[in-house]
Parts: sequence; structure tokens; C-alpha cells
Amino acid sequence: MLNFVILQKKQVVLHRLKAGKIEEMDSPQVYRKIIHLDMDAFYASVDQRDFPEYRGKAIAVGGSPDGRGVVATASYEARKYGVKSAMSSRMALQLCPQLIFTSPRFDVYRQVSYQIREIFHRYTDLIEPLSLDEAYLDVTVDKLGIGSAIDIAKAIKAAIKDELDLTVSAGVSVNKFVAKIASDMDKPDGLTFIGPSKIVKFMESLPVEKFFGVGKVTAKKMRELGLFTGLDLKKQREDDLVRWFGKTGHFFYRIVRGMDERAVVPNRSTKSVGIEDTFDVDIASLEELNMILLRLCKQLWTRIGKKEISGRTITVKLKYADFVQLTRSLTIDTSFDSEEKIYATAQGLLGKITLANKVRLLGVSLSNFVDEVDFPKEGVQLTLFENHP
Repeated sequence: MLNFVILQKKQVVLHRLKAGKIEEMDSPQVYRKIIHLDMDAFYASVDQRDFPEYRGKAIAVGGSPDGRGVVATASYEARKYGVKSAMSSRMALQLCPQLIFTSPRFDVYRQVSYQIREIFHRYTDLIEPLSLDEAYLDVTVDKLGIGSAIDIAKAIKAAIKDELDLTVSAGVSVNKFVAKIASDMDKPDGLTFIGPSKIVKFMESLPVEKFFGVGKVTAKKMRELGLFTGLDLKKQREDDLVRWFGKTGHFFYRIVRGMDERAVVPNRSTKSVGIEDTFDVDIASLEELNMILLRLCKQLWTRIGKKEISGRTITVKLKYADFVQLTRSLTIDTSFDSEEKIYATAQGLLGKITLANKVRLLGVSLSNFVDEVDFPKEGVQLTLFENHP
């Protein structure tokens, strides 16, 4: 009996020749080759490249030396002091008094992002951008026939360094979840490979805070339940995880076992961008909610800038302590083009909600992006919605 393998596109089919007939056998496991690439301190690195006086200095893109605004990106020299994205300028200056603030140059960052994307396209067209400085690549079948995802990642890193004088960190694995985590393990200028044989132990040792959907509140709940690592999650029954964490429990059950079938989707369209916060202690004060809303709007503005998008609809979401949820939205015929306009609109929407109970969650989001919907040239369209679960 003769066994042989036929490679057809991306699928490997195992056959056997027996008594003059070809019979299909159970197919062996076939893995995707996924690379996650994340530019290192992208905005700050571009500024340091273009302005020699900033090289080796602690700089923050966004914010201002008078303490207003928030940091979009900090250089690695600034990060040593604890300065990070979405931090207020005031806090950043307290941590690093010598911090230099630079104004964002989104037109420049966008052009550099196009150049990076062109390098990606030399190897594959299966590219899923997450932002200007981050993307997934599926190189299961690569254009140049290199075959090795690790070698392709090395080639991309070298091209970005040689041609653009920037560094990028890469994670290589068989699915998106693990590749993304891997890219963050050896920053800056790192390359981490987590192969199929290592995924199980890797997921078991991963702190729960590294899992998608685990924020401060969920992490606290997990610790209270005695769940600190992926192994702790893996020991739980799926129905228990769902009972504790809702639908996300299904995700935790699968991902801790390395099960992530999500494909790399080119040209994925973002429908909305939002920020929300679930409080450790329920809040009854409108004044306190407005202060939190201001912080959320600052973070939203930073995220919008990173994605280089502009939208026409602001939505405020509020969830009471009894889990009743309300939303208020406002749509205009021009885009929200400033942090101040976003906050003023969101604050007005929040003021329209009668606080019938203490609040456990507050969120704000932007949608109806300018390239998605045709709006009338004159007049303003206002919409208000109220949703209950």
C-alpha cells in the first residue's frame, strides 16, 4: 500500500493507493501561517526619524506642555518613565518633567502607512489592517514562494528598516490571537514565533489580563473566582464560564485551547469606534459621570486619530446597576472634527438621560464615517434613540 500527499491550493489531501484504487484518508492538520505586525511607537518614531533633535529624547505625540489634551503615542524613552497612550498631558509631565510634546502629523503618518502596506503587498494580498501601524498578514501561500512565515517576517522587518528607517515587531503563529500576543512579547524590533506544539502551554501560562475582553472589571472578577492564568480558565466548564461572563465565556473556553478560526479579512470596514468603562462602584452623581465622560472622549479622540477616521454620529451608552441600558445618539451633516465638539455633544446627550438609578457603565462612540453615508448638503439631521435590553 502506497500513501502519498497531494497539495491543492491551501488544502492538503492525503490519499492511499490500494488494490488499484485511490481512496481519500483522513486529512492531516493543516495550519495557517499568520503574521501580526505592529510598528514600534509609530507616530513618535516617525517624528524622531524626521527631526534629528528628537532622537533619543522623551517625546509625546499629542497633548501639550500646559497639561491639556492626551498623549497619542510616546517614544520608548518616555515610556521608561511610565508615559503611555491615552494618558493626560498633566499626568505625563508629572512622570517625565522633561517630556517634549509634538503636534500630530496625520498626513505624514498616513503616507508612511501606505509605504509600509506596499511592502506587505510584496508578499501577500491577504492583509487586514487594524490601524495605520498594525496589520495581520496571511502568508499560508505567499507571492514569492518563500514558504517560511518566519523568513517572510524577517524580510518585511528588514525592508521597513532599510527603506523607511523604522522598526516593527512581528508575531508569527497559526492563528490571529496568538500572533498578536506574540508581536508584543519582544518590543521594540522583536520577532516571536509560537508554533503549534507550543500553543497549549503558552495559552495555559498566559495571564488572564492578556485575553481579549478582559478589562479591569473582568480581571477583578476573575481574580475573585481564583482565575489568574489560561490554565485556570481551561479547568472550567464552558457553561460555568458563560454563566460568569456571558457570551464572552464561549470565547474564553475556545481561545484558551488555541482555537481561533478567524480568517485574515482584507479591507475590513470599521463601523464604529467606541470607548466605555464599567465602574467598580456604581455612580449616582451626574457631575462625576461628566468627568468620566470627558476622559472617555479624550480616549476616543486619540483612537480616532490613530485610525485616521471621521464620523457624523456620536452615541452615549449608559447601563444602570440593574443592567437596564440606554443610548442617546446625535447625527449631524458634518463630521466631528475636534475633541471639544465630541465632548460637548456627548455631554448634552448624557444630560438628556434621567438618572433613574445608579450607573455601572458609561460609554461613548463615533459612527457613520464620512466615506460610508451620503448626507444632505444643507440642514442638520438630529436623531435620538432609546434602547432597552
